[in-house]
Amino acid sequence: MPDRAEAEAVAEDLDEEGFRQVQVVPEGESRQGSGESAWVVHVRDTRLPDAAGGGAYEGLRERFTELAREHDGWYDEPGDPRPATR
Repeated sequence: MPDRAEAEAVAEDLDEEGFRQVQVVPEGESRQGSGESAWVVHVRDTRLPDAAGGGAYEGLRERFTELAREHDGWYDEPGDPRPATR
């Protein structure tokens, strides 16, 4: 997400919903030399499904994709061979 305050608000909402280990971290180097930073909302929770293609997994992927879109971000699941969704 491009705005840290928005990313922190999203992380707080997810935490209040019961997701565990939610944190906001800087994406890293500025994006494509533009000087713009981005913030990543990491959600790690042993209760989350880890099988791509399953109903629960796909439902959360859709939900997190939409949440990211609402905040001008994108969703990228590490290990998922599909490209990040915007």
